[in-house]
Amino acid sequence: MLSNAHICPVLYATLAEAGYYPKEEIHTLRKLGSRLQGHPHRGALPGLEASGGPLAQGISIAAGMAMSAEIDGKRNKIYCMVGDGEMDEGQVWEALMFIGKNKLHNFTLIIDRNNIQIDGFTEHVMPLEPLKDKVASFGFHVIEVDGHNIRQLIDTFEETIFEKPKAILAHTIPGKGVDFMEFKPEWHGKPPNKEEAEKALDELEALRSLGGKITCEHE
Repeated sequence: MLSNAHICPVLYATLAEAGYYPKEEIHTLRKLGSRLQGHPHRGALPGLEASGGPLAQGISIAAGMAMSAEIDGKRNKIYCMVGDGEMDEGQVWEALMFIGKNKLHNFTLIIDRNNIQIDGFTEHVMPLEPLKDKVASFGFHVIEVDGHNIRQLIDTFEETIFEKPKAILAHTIPGKGVDFMEFKPEWHGKPPNKEEAEKALDELEALRSLGGKITCEHE
């Protein structure tokens, strides 16, 4: 479940790569009449099971999925991604209370801790720290990881916690690999122009040619 649904371009790309729809359609992103709008719409594409847009609704839907699987005795695992700016919404914490209270050990929350939101840095807009301790206090087993380290993420997904829901606090750098975008809140909600896009792609290609090693350093 993608609760921070505004990052849906990466979901669309993943679905295309998996063969859910033609890759060529990616170029219609956010165009009039396209199935690939700025927030996913249930049923618009195969694989889109919920609409997104209003922040925090996704985690509540995911909590319901986890609870229903538990009631039905199913072994489904439910994964939900939220943004750190999204955690300004009270509904997120209501969902965390529900998940923790019911000890939904089939639930994994992934928090994209990139420290920015559309209005600026999260700690200036609405301080979240100590985020790990706050989430843990709701009954979650919390693990901090480098969100750019795919191997570390996979290992964390595979870690089994039998008595508690799990939360992965994934530290990331927005715009990672593009020098004029890294950690700059103004890029949260605006597209690059043609020149900027070409420069960004050149920098990412140069990074890929060096082995594509992207690391996240945080304090």
